Amino acid sequence: MKKLFALVLLSVLALSGQAFAQKTYVNGIDPNYPPFAYIDEKTGEPAGFDVDSLNWIAKTMGITITHKPMAWDGIIPALQAKQIDMIDSGMSITEERKAQVSFSDPYWHVPTVFVTKKDSKLTPEDVLTKKIKLGIQRGTSEAVAIKKGDTKTAEAVQKAIQKLREYDSAPLAIEDLLNGRIDCAYMDELPADDSIAKGRAVKKIGTHGTPTDFGVAVRKSDTELLKIINEGYKKLMADPYWKELQKKYLNK
Repeated sequence: MKKLFALVLLSVLALSGQAFAQKTYVNGIDPNYPPFAYIDEKTGEPAGFDVDSLNWIAKTMGITITHKPMAWDGIIPALQAKQIDMIDSGMSITEERKAQVSFSDPYWHVPTVFVTKKDSKLTPEDVLTKKIKLGIQRGTSEAVAIKKGDTKTAEAVQKAIQKLREYDSAPLAIEDLLNGRIDCAYMDELPADDSIAKGRAVKKIGTHGTPTDFGVAVRKSDTELLKIINEGYKKLMADPYWKELQKKYLNK
């Protein structure tokens, strides 16, 4: 009788554990996109504005989220192949991407800027008219826009550039800019600000186009996860921690 009772009790506990087990999701990140997502040099762990935001949301919403670094130009295929469950890593919401994935409500917006060496004499007008060597991050909305020439700025740049170089990350474009392999880089403003804050000898020479909205991408079928993310960000933005994150990573 005691043995039977023990078996029943173990079964109940096992079922209870399954009922209350946290759902686990994998977030894909660009490992070199500071201040939104990067690998911390001291700890070797994912860090950044988006990483910390999602960690807070996971704790608040009762889910578990891990962060998986991967190449940016293959991150949407990885999502569709179920290698990851979401992309929260400074991803711009574009019509082209919306055809492939579902996005959360926007949580941030960032202008795009041109970046040159600090001692460069290039002006914003020069970038749109002179034959320059331009660097962009592969797979970004800026890269797609310039290749297609689907905005006024992109169309002008497309006609003006002498050579277009693509990089795996914005910091790598900055390195080649400083090494003289390109004359200018085109990227989101905050990675540019991050480079300047770290003492890199570069400067912004103009904000171009409409600021892009950042959102979290999920598979179109994952409606439950999308609701969790939207609710999580809603709670985060109402919490003092949201301001702390902005101060820590974005100098806001």
